[in-house]
Amino acid sequence: MFVIGTAGHVDHGKSTLVHALTGIDPDRLAQEKAREMTIELGFAWFTLPGGMEVSVIDVPGHEHFIKNMLAGVSGMDLALLVVAANESIKPQTREHLAILDLMEVPQAIMVITQCDLVDPDQVTLVGMEIEDLIRPTRFTGAPIVPVSAVTGQGLDELKAVIEKVLKTTRPRRDIGKPRLPIDRVFTISGSGTVVTGTLVDGSFAVGQEVAVLPPALNSRIKSLQAHKSKLETIGPGNRVAVNLVGLSLAEIKRGQVLTTPGWLMPSDLIDAKLQLLAEPARPLQHNTEVSLNTGSAEVSARVRVLEKKEALPGETTWVQFILDEPLAVVNGDHYVIRSPNETLGGGTILDTHPQQRHRRFRPEIIADLQARSEGKVEKTLLTILKSKSPLELDKLVAESGLNQESVLAGLESLQQQGAVVSAGEGKNALLFLESAWQQIVENILVLVRDYHRQFPVRPGIPKAEINNKIKLGKHFQDVLQKLISEGLILEESACIHLPDFRVKILPAQQVQIDAYLKQLNLNPYSPAPDIPIHPDLLNLLIFRGDVTKTSAGVVFSATAFNEMVAKITNHLKKNGKITVAETRDLLGSSRKYVLALLEQMDEMKLTKRVGDERVSGENNKD
Repeated sequence: MFVIGTAGHVDHGKSTLVHALTGIDPDRLAQEKAREMTIELGFAWFTLPGGMEVSVIDVPGHEHFIKNMLAGVSGMDLALLVVAANESIKPQTREHLAILDLMEVPQAIMVITQCDLVDPDQVTLVGMEIEDLIRPTRFTGAPIVPVSAVTGQGLDELKAVIEKVLKTTRPRRDIGKPRLPIDRVFTISGSGTVVTGTLVDGSFAVGQEVAVLPPALNSRIKSLQAHKSKLETIGPGNRVAVNLVGLSLAEIKRGQVLTTPGWLMPSDLIDAKLQLLAEPARPLQHNTEVSLNTGSAEVSARVRVLEKKEALPGETTWVQFILDEPLAVVNGDHYVIRSPNETLGGGTILDTHPQQRHRRFRPEIIADLQARSEGKVEKTLLTILKSKSPLELDKLVAESGLNQESVLAGLESLQQQGAVVSAGEGKNALLFLESAWQQIVENILVLVRDYHRQFPVRPGIPKAEINNKIKLGKHFQDVLQKLISEGLILEESACIHLPDFRVKILPAQQVQIDAYLKQLNLNPYSPAPDIPIHPDLLNLLIFRGDVTKTSAGVVFSATAFNEMVAKITNHLKKNGKITVAETRDLLGSSRKYVLALLEQMDEMKLTKRVGDERVSGENNKD
């Protein structure tokens, strides 16, 4: 479904036109009816001749209510710029057109209203003035349709033109991350709090868990309604009313965003591309206080001009906004700035979470912002990763403002070029710039190499020790697995070593090992070696399988341990159970060694303790 919105000077007949097209009076407030002036956003809908149903947003035209007009613009697929035939172009006609242009509303139709009040020549003259007005904008060549809401003149033609234009308009993208900029909040007796807006970027469903941002108010969708019809699901590009569970009217306001939890983080610092209007004809100074409007939100902000001392009227430049309060926005969103009652310009948000306040006049920063603004998928992804590598896939999608399919295609190309490296699978895959990946690889290899040099008889560095120093968190195993798959490292028994590493035993160490093993075998079931062994050498023997160390600290030769386990296992098969005393007698050992042996067998689930007896464990059953 598409959303049409009106724009134009006050008293040029916007609401009357909407009423004539839809049969619905968009002015719902008593104050609006008393003053015969639209103050708040109005809403209606109608069906085009071909059966397409469309929503309509009616915006106020008075200069005092521009912020209310701005709250409706971001949801428009098609704007009807209304110009009264008897007054022609007025100040808010120009300002509204500038806003539509800055916000990059996809399509527009110029509607000359009140044609019943003037002669045809005047209508023709106004049409020519409109053509001149829109020529410098994105709407040059847009259709111009004369109408009269009073006589009905031109209304059928207008509907036909609307239908024709919308057939060439792209539907709203669906990146699976729904956002509803809230433009109205109210309560319904017996139902609770309801919010309305135009849904973008994803879908909602009844029962879905949602959040209102900022701050982060969790809720659930009780019901959905569009054009007074209840729905179970609704997709992007639709005007929708959402009944929320557990939130009060006082907790929600226009400008917040309804979305799914966990992915959209509000920000109070954003980078942006700014196009200044030619009027007002004064430069924009660094650190100027402005009001920033995006979605349905309006916040105060300080604008930092990054590449020059001041930005001149009509120029395009790069800026960073410091916001007085956080906004829930994504890269690619459009905005407008005003100060205080004049529209100064607007543009596109390039980075919703810059890592810091940028230093001014830095060519590398300007180059990065330029790359983002060009809209090339690969360049955009590289620019983001340049400052934020490594980054998880789902976070990269959110940062880029692109749909997931475009991001995946761009990443595939970048990986083929060797510019980007991925560790892991799915939405949690960790993405690195190639240079950042090489640095991680080098850091890990240096750690392993240094460990081998420091401990030549140890089989390798424990994985936990690498993770503590590299700090990759939940992605650590994915990174290691990639290094293993590339043959750069090997993993054995929770240790990592280089492929060409071999344990190096000095002659003196070998003498110590031989003597220790000989001592163990003097009394294998009750070993009490009277010579010490270096812990590294003992760990090597354990790793090689020459000895078994129990949790009690008793060390048996591997041969003796396996023999004792076999004797106990055979006893259990014949008798079903065994006591500590019976084990001692069976092995001809002492209680100290028998307890250590049985506890180790318990841990290995070869036996299971039941009271003062042992029975066969899970790993010792036929």
